[in-house]
Amino acid sequence: MANSSKVENKPTLPGDPNCPICHGIGFVRRDLPINDPDFGKMEICTCRKEQMEKLKTEHLYDISNVESFHSMTFESFNIYGRTNQKDANKSLEVAFHSAKNFVSQPNGWLVLTGKFGCGKTHLAAAIANEVIQNGTRTLFLTVPDLLDWLRYAFSGEDASFEKRFSEIRDVPFLVLDDLGTQNSTPWAEEKLFQIINHRYVNHLPTVITTNLDIAEIDERISSRINDRDLVMKVSIIASDYRDPFSEHKDSPISTLAYLSDHRTFNNFSARKKEKLPANEQKSLDQAFLAAQRFAENPNGWLVFLGAYGTGKTHLAAAIANYRQAAGDDPIFTVVPDLLDHLRATFNPSSPVSYDSVFNQVRNAKLLILDDLGTQNTTPWAREKLFQILNFRYETKAPTIITSSIKLEDMDARIRSRMLDARVCAIHSLEVPPFENLQ
Repeated sequence: MANSSKVENKPTLPGDPNCPICHGIGFVRRDLPINDPDFGKMEICTCRKEQMEKLKTEHLYDISNVESFHSMTFESFNIYGRTNQKDANKSLEVAFHSAKNFVSQPNGWLVLTGKFGCGKTHLAAAIANEVIQNGTRTLFLTVPDLLDWLRYAFSGEDASFEKRFSEIRDVPFLVLDDLGTQNSTPWAEEKLFQIINHRYVNHLPTVITTNLDIAEIDERISSRINDRDLVMKVSIIASDYRDPFSEHKDSPISTLAYLSDHRTFNNFSARKKEKLPANEQKSLDQAFLAAQRFAENPNGWLVFLGAYGTGKTHLAAAIANYRQAAGDDPIFTVVPDLLDHLRATFNPSSPVSYDSVFNQVRNAKLLILDDLGTQNTTPWAREKLFQILNFRYETKAPTIITSSIKLEDMDARIRSRMLDARVCAIHSLEVPPFENLQ
């Protein structure tokens, strides 16, 4: 008897409605001889298997906490750095290939050390993204966020402390970013040691990044990191990608200086030659006019929504550059970078306090928050952003926000303030991405 396929007419999870084999049902029963051991058995259709693999990958991303770093891949990593320093660029190359090799055979630990902004987090995220694609359950956590998750678990709203602690300790693949930036309380040090020691004893694959020298880390943890049989240590000596010529300065909160030459109103493309649909062209023109009006008279909030590459950041930076030329001192910062600056103040050797950085941002005469929504959505991150934005909402301080996420997907507390038309104007750039980003 030939092996043809028959559809089992049975309620189940759907497959591809256009599938010629199961016709959307998702399962088939093959026509086999009665003496075949698989006779009468249900099988998942090939179309359903593809869907299940896709859902599995999406679920892994949902639980990994790495979605904010989805664009940080090996392909997008600049292996040559931004200077001509031979030794620094060589260290980037070594770190890149070490990370690639670790992904191909994720055994033991990989520890990346280097100064703020040298590329450690990018490589760690690239590893996590690839490991997830390979089907391994992964967690990506900055160390302060890890401790926040544990503290939050004490409330019992989502999961017990014991359950959350076990999930982090036993996850098949763990990335701990920015070890050393946490607030070094005895409780924090003990929890970190318990997690790291458990993974050390059980040889669980782990990636750690840190701005500190290994000798500056808690002695119990550093002794495990120094185990050559388990741990590969790679030091990156490259300068900050965002500020390659100020290696001995603290990285500024505002990055407007790097956008001053190519983010102005004069070189913003109105895209008239592209002959966009009328509604798309209108959304771009209205956003441009709103940006110009705000630049002339900063008042309240201005929010730009839209996909990546539609011009949101260009308009926000053009406003900031215009106001700076008028004598103001705006702060332009990408939201994940702002949170990194705040976390860095927890380091005991930080030259600035948390309060000074937080208040500088909160009280800025003009604040531009670029890429809201791309940060790790931990309770700590959500609370810090809300505190900054709620203060600026109550005081009606001039604020510009750009975001690629939909309004309904934002933190409800922040969204409610954006929807107050007395304070905030929202413009959606309903245009496709620029083909050649400026």
